[in-house]
Formats: sequence, C-alpha cells, structure tokens
Amino acid sequence: MIKRFIIVLALAAIAVGLYPLAWGIQDAEILTEVANEYVENGADDLGAANLVTSVVVSYRGLDTLGEITVLFAATAGVTMLFAARKPKKSGQKGSLADDSRRTGSELLQTGADFLFPILWMFGMYIFVHGHLTPGGGFQGGVVLASAVLLLLFADSDRKMGHTLLQIAEALSGAAYVAVGLLGLWFAAGFLDPRFLAAGEFGQLFSAGAIPVIYALIGIKVGAELTGIVDTMRRSAL
Repeated sequence: MIKRFIIVLALAAIAVGLYPLAWGIQDAEILTEVANEYVENGADDLGAANLVTSVVVSYRGLDTLGEITVLFAATAGVTMLFAARKPKKSGQKGSLADDSRRTGSELLQTGADFLFPILWMFGMYIFVHGHLTPGGGFQGGVVLASAVLLLLFADSDRKMGHTLLQIAEALSGAAYVAVGLLGLWFAAGFLDPRFLAAGEFGQLFSAGAIPVIYALIGIKVGAELTGIVDTMRRSAL
C-alpha cells in the first residue's frame, strides 16, 4: 500500500512539474535565427533532400555523438547489471530452463525466418536513404534489432555471435569518430560531410558523407540494442 502511494505521489509531482511547460507551449510564428539559417542555406550546404535529419548528423553532429555515447553507456550498464545477477537454476521459479514454451510454434518460427532478412533489408534501406527520405541511423538500427528480437521470440535457445556484435559495434563507433575527424581536417568542422563530393541532389550517392555517417550509426545502434536484448534473454535462461 505504501509503495503504491509513493508511486502515485511521484507521478503527481511529475505532472505538477510538467504542467507549466505543457500549458506554455505555443505555435512558433517565426523561425529562430539558427533555424532560419538552416532553412535558407542547409540544402545548398549539405546537398541533402531530407534536411531535418541531415542537420542532426552535420550541424548538430556533436549532439548525435552524445546520443550514441548515452546508448553505449546504457548497453554497458545493462550488461553489468545482469552480469551481477546469479543465474537461475533449472526448475527454479522464473527460470526458462524447463519451460515448454521457450520455443515458439512452427508458425512463429517460419514467420520469423521469413521476415528476418526482409526486416534487415528494410533497416539498411532506412539508414542508407536517411538523407533522402524520413529515417536515419537510429531508426534503421532499431529495425535491425527488432529483427533479431523476432528470432529470439521464435526460439529463445538460438545462439548469437557475440564476437561479431562486439566487432561491429567497435568498428562502426571508431569509423564514426574517424569520419568526424575527417570533416574537421578537410572541411569546416567535426562531422562536416562536405569533405566528400556532394553528388547530384536527390540521388543515393549525394550529400557528401551523410549516407556514410548514417550507415555507421545504424550499424552501431543495431549492434548495441541487439546486445541489450540478448543480455536480457540470457539472464532469464
């Protein structure tokens, strides 16, 4: 009873704190100076048809680097948290070792095997075309991790290549920083995509290094989220 009261009290305090912010939200009638600069010159500077997400990995590239760092810290935290837990013994309450439902039905397994490559292609499409259409590295990476999650739903005993995940995460992260430094050295700043040719506007090979940046982010996010999912799965076995 006391626990529920504390939860309700905490939610009420959060609501009171957020109420002034929600009440004060108004439609902006004019753009800020920075936003106006993005709108007027962003397309010419970056050569990207999808200006919104391209700004995130170029003008505001340091913010994106911070988000990736936060995700990496979350992955490390989940790993350490579950590593500290003692594995459950076979037959113990909450253990999946003797659970007959650990393997999905034949329909689920067939559907997972069929959808997995499609979801992977779709995830890669999202982050490779992030400079042209809505999407980007984070969205594509989440789709990749969702495909793996579907396989684990179908068969919780499925083995995963942890070494491959670690290599993909490490290499994509290092390459991301390297691309940022190339922008700092050969262009106007960290993660400036203009050190590569802009290409033809609206085409796949355009917008300088933005497609490369998105691909690296997508691989890293997908590997980290997959690692989180697999760590939780293994802790329940």
